[in-house]
Amino acid sequence: MRGRLPHPREKGGPDTGPSPVDRRKTGSKHHLICDGRGTPLKVITTAANVNDITQTLALVDGIPPVAGRPGRPRRRPDALLGDKGHDSKANRLELRKRRILPVIPRRGAPNIQGLGKLRYVVEQTFALLHHFKRLAVRWERRTELHDAFVSLACALICWRRLKKHRS
Repeated sequence: MRGRLPHPREKGGPDTGPSPVDRRKTGSKHHLICDGRGTPLKVITTAANVNDITQTLALVDGIPPVAGRPGRPRRRPDALLGDKGHDSKANRLELRKRRILPVIPRRGAPNIQGLGKLRYVVEQTFALLHHFKRLAVRWERRTELHDAFVSLACALICWRRLKKHRS
């Protein structure tokens, strides 16, 4: 048992990497996809130096079925809003194959008018997620423990929204 876990003196662990903005200190990053109201649908934890482009399709494929209307539950959104960090020709083609309209500004082009207002929903969800202090700074060495806390935080956010909506 002891041989599989990192030693107490070792820092980091799996899914940590040098941060591009924090003097290359090791860290991790959350990638998030949410609905139009800011309800988190899927969160992925990766090393800090992992590019956003690489996680776009994993987030889209990880969306659980959303029930509510009669018939087969929807698994895919109609459109995907992203920032310039998600811009790539391969991602656009894969999203179109999945019948998802990519609304992503191109690199080097001016920003899409009004996209900031829509992107605010995602930033607000990140803020709600990081209100849980244990998620703002990652203390767990094991990724599965950290992902469990992230799932619990997402469930609490959804529960609070349902509770607020019903009253």
